[in-house]
Amino acid sequence: MEHIFDVKTATDLSSSTETRVSSPSRQAYQILHLAFTVAPILAGLDKFFNLLANWEQYLPSFVNRLTGGHGHELMLAVGVIEIVAGLGVWFKPKIFAYVVSIWLLLIVVNLLMIPGYFDVALRDFGLSLGALALARLSRDFDR
Repeated sequence: MEHIFDVKTATDLSSSTETRVSSPSRQAYQILHLAFTVAPILAGLDKFFNLLANWEQYLPSFVNRLTGGHGHELMLAVGVIEIVAGLGVWFKPKIFAYVVSIWLLLIVVNLLMIPGYFDVALRDFGLSLGALALARLSRDFDR
């Protein structure tokens, strides 16, 4: 009589687990997970110190007017959001990778409103796609 069920041996299971852990897709997940944890946290922290950039230059002038000239305070709030998003990606990438992807798309829209930053908008669009890839990979690899 034929066996109805495919029975895997302990060796088969061990080999399958090793392949899954060292697979290129697992490694891609790990790289993206680290990158989209660290980058938002560092960018968020830098909103308070302006060591990497003068972040207020990325605000369209009308946004500064809408905030009553409080563009600096707005960027501080943005920094807090980015720190929270980075921590969220670390702990819950299945959810927060989508948040970071959408956040980056909002940054792209913002940058398209400022002449001279189209190259940065293109870069951030690529980053948004990377965050989306992390969200998709996290379905298989999130602990």
